Amino acid sequence: MRILLTNDDGIYAKGLAALYTSLSAIAECLVVAPEVEQSAVGHAITISRPLMVREVRKNGYFFGYAVTGTPADCVKLGVKELSNGPVDLVVSGINRGANVGINVIYSGTVSAATEGLILGIPSLAISLDSHREADFTFAAEFAKRFIQMIAKRPVAGVALNVNVPALPAEEIKGVVVVKQGRARLVESFERRVDPREHVYYWLAGETLVAEDEAWDSDASALKRGYITVTPLHCDLTRHDMIEELGKRISDVLL
Repeated sequence: MRILLTNDDGIYAKGLAALYTSLSAIAECLVVAPEVEQSAVGHAITISRPLMVREVRKNGYFFGYAVTGTPADCVKLGVKELSNGPVDLVVSGINRGANVGINVIYSGTVSAATEGLILGIPSLAISLDSHREADFTFAAEFAKRFIQMIAKRPVAGVALNVNVPALPAEEIKGVVVVKQGRARLVESFERRVDPREHVYYWLAGETLVAEDEAWDSDASALKRGYITVTPLHCDLTRHDMIEELGKRISDVLL
C-alpha cells in the first residue's frame, strides 16, 4: 500500500512526523506537504505562480517534499508528479486543533482529503483536539489501526474526517460515526499599530458549541470524549430545494 501524507501545518509539524512514523510500519509513505503553515486556506489551489518543490531531509535521510503551495496543491502534485506509482490512500494530518462543524470548510487539512476524493483516491483527514503542545502518539497509533481496518474494505465516494480528543487513552469513550455539526469559530479582531503607525489586525477567536447542538454531531461527540468519524463529500447542493426554487423562479423571464 502506498500512502500520500500531507497536512496544513507544514512539513516540519510534529503531527505529520508522528503520522509518518506510525504509518511507515504498514505502508510505503510519501510525504508531500506545504513548506510553511497553510492553516485555514480551505481548498485553495495555486494558479498565478509556479509551485516550487524541494527535498527535505531529517537526520540525514530523505523525509519528503516541501511545496510552496496549499494542501490541495500538495495532493495534486504528489499524485500526478511525485509518486513512483499509484497512490492507494491520501492521509492528511495530524492537525493541531479539531476540524469540526462549519470550520471544516476553512480547513486545509480536510481540503487535502477532499482533493484526494476528487482524484478518486480513498482519503482521510485526522486532527487532534488541542492547539497547545500535544502528544500525537495515540492519535497516530489510532490512525494506523483505522487505516488497517478500512484497507480491508475501502469506503468509496467520501473523505473521512477524523477527530481525536486530547485525552489519555483510557479516558476516550469510544469511536462514533457522526454528522458535521454547526459549531463555528466565533471571531474577534485584535487591533494593533506597528512602529510606523500602520494599523493591522490579528484574527482570533474560539470554536463554540451551541447549547442546542445535535448530540450526534462531530463537535458534540468530540466534546463528550469520543473519537469522531464523519464521511464528507463535495456536493454542496441542497437537493431538497431544487423543485421548490424551480417553481418560484419559473416565470422570472416571462
